[in-house]
Amino acid sequence: MADGYARYTSKPQCVIVHVDVGTQGLGAAVHNASCGRAPVLIFAGLSPYTCEGEYRGSRTEYIHWIQDVPDQKQIVSQYCRYAGELKAGRNIKQMVGRALQFATSAPAGPVYLIGPREVMEEDIEPYELDQAHWGAVGPAALPEVAVQEIAEALVGAKEPLLITGYCGRNHNAVAELVKLAETVKGLRVLDTGGSDMCFPADHPASLGLRYGIHERIPTADLIIVADCDVPWVPTLCKPSPGTRIFHLDSDPLKQQMPVFYIPAEARYRCDTCTAFAQLYTYITRTPSLSQTLSNSNYNDRWSTLQKEHAQRLHSIRELAQPNTKDDNTFNTSYLISRLRHHVPADTIFVVEAVTLTTFVADQLQPTIPGTWINCGGGGLGWSGGASLGIKLAAPKRFVCQIVGDGTFLFSVPGSVYWISQRYNLPVLTIVLNNQGWNAPRRSLLLVHPNGEGSKASNEDLNISFAPSPDYAGIAKCAAGGRLWAGVACTMEELEQRLDDAVKSVQDGTGAVLDAHLDGGRSVFVG
Repeated sequence: MADGYARYTSKPQCVIVHVDVGTQGLGAAVHNASCGRAPVLIFAGLSPYTCEGEYRGSRTEYIHWIQDVPDQKQIVSQYCRYAGELKAGRNIKQMVGRALQFATSAPAGPVYLIGPREVMEEDIEPYELDQAHWGAVGPAALPEVAVQEIAEALVGAKEPLLITGYCGRNHNAVAELVKLAETVKGLRVLDTGGSDMCFPADHPASLGLRYGIHERIPTADLIIVADCDVPWVPTLCKPSPGTRIFHLDSDPLKQQMPVFYIPAEARYRCDTCTAFAQLYTYITRTPSLSQTLSNSNYNDRWSTLQKEHAQRLHSIRELAQPNTKDDNTFNTSYLISRLRHHVPADTIFVVEAVTLTTFVADQLQPTIPGTWINCGGGGLGWSGGASLGIKLAAPKRFVCQIVGDGTFLFSVPGSVYWISQRYNLPVLTIVLNNQGWNAPRRSLLLVHPNGEGSKASNEDLNISFAPSPDYAGIAKCAAGGRLWAGVACTMEELEQRLDDAVKSVQDGTGAVLDAHLDGGRSVFVG
């Protein structure tokens, strides 16, 4: 929840856990907060360091010896922007302030503080700090020489491409990128599915969302990588030799990745919203560049983008056409297209669809900043709590979680839907039920497309969920029955269930729809 709230608002949240075991219980959540750049302060106690009553707070329980570990910070410090220990009560506020500065300064992320009970029990005189002195580091701009070089290269390129992943965390960056794309006609924008909606899907320059591969990457003669962790996967797709590449990022070195590099001729640590605005201003105020952009060739490029975009949207609509077979089943594209039809236009989508993410993105086509929030990390189960945190941050907005069936199980639904009911946080959950984990099969085929595993069934690989658990029933039980729960296997069922589920959420009761894809009907009832 803290992760989701922090991502949506960019306001740091606090999580309190119990010593070493509580810290370990955070597990993948710390990884996700780190990769997703969520400003979260984690505080954990330490076992008391005295045994015989030397200080108030000394050890009083058996477990205080068992939970005393050599270096508790090591459990999570590699995922944190800062890890520190409270050693005295008289500077606790300064330590918290410093930790929050790291959490909120780019690249934002989790921080970790620990303190023994003796410190927590210390008597101190009340004191105050001026919070104005403890703010985040301000956004960095591109140096003037970089603005000139990149702007001139951008205007002069025949097939410019901008690849991004999370610049949309700053909602203002979306508008600045749109201005730049409409100034340099012919610039295309590819979203690599980082963690935020970065560019409106209805814009002619949009190439949509793709992971690590797109046909425009090898044809581009100029690429700007802006706030992006994985612009391409070299074994699948990469720029052509001679392509000019510039890397603009809050963390261009990816300091928490031991192996990362792209063949950029220049890289800059900067705020991309500021950088986009700088490039736009320089281009529009430089007569030679403005004159170049007035050439009819750029209008032709814009017409080409419009035509390609229209063709792409047509292909996407074709994927969502109703099934004409007698079984009346539906696929992911049809499901998401109908979901988009039923929910409010400003719905916030919390997406953890794994192998189905691109299908989901193609059909949702988000256009409003902050309405598509993806995990950004690899720790499955993020979206359950995140959707509740986002609903808490935006109580008047409709929030929809879209989650794979395996990921739904990872989200600890017993806790998620009890909390949803307990704190009146109604969200709509769509479970993409394809009866198994498809990600392991995809990984296998990328390395051994013709190996023995490629011939094995999901059952043989032990990645099948058939017969499927009753996902909606699990959620309803956790909510004490105060939750709408439904299953859809046919298009008729889907239409009615979606209508009922959306109305339930709008009336204040959460809803879970178990959507069986491509005819999956095997359900565990024992």
